[in-house]
Amino acid sequence: MGANLPPRRPVTPVAASAGSGKRSNDSTIIVSNRQRTKNINGRSLKLITAALMEELGIENAELGIALVGAREMARVNWQFLQHVGSTDVITFDHSEGGHPQTVHGELFICVDDAVKQARQFGASWQAEVVRYVVHGVLHLLGHDDLEPGRRREMKRAENRLVRRLAKRFSLAQLSRAVKLVP
Repeated sequence: MGANLPPRRPVTPVAASAGSGKRSNDSTIIVSNRQRTKNINGRSLKLITAALMEELGIENAELGIALVGAREMARVNWQFLQHVGSTDVITFDHSEGGHPQTVHGELFICVDDAVKQARQFGASWQAEVVRYVVHGVLHLLGHDDLEPGRRREMKRAENRLVRRLAKRFSLAQLSRAVKLVP
């Protein structure tokens, strides 16, 4: 699954397409939807991500989530990793060490890959997007998947967290439009 990268300057600022998500614990989650494959409810993705932070005991987070298509992901993958082609998730860690309950980073998530892998694994594309968010956040917390033993450990944590989030939320809500009340 995707890559965990050292700190870097963002390719472009991750703008709040669904508004910024301030939480009472001083966490900010910003979702930028820069793909056209699926309609995604940014507010729901923020709520699910905030619940993930709660599950993990993360007290402070500055997290940008860029939802991109395969073409943009391939560009980012080449620019920062010199890997050809798209990938499911790339994580950029902007933290400077410090407090273990703090996350500061960016996730690039390829929705095209989520759709493709969902078909392959018999899951919904929405569950795959959530899985990629979980995977990226685990990388930000120091999990590594380069060695087989650590990869199995990370995969177990990922599966456990996705199951917990699926119990708390209908992941299908990621594809529903938000109705604004006047």
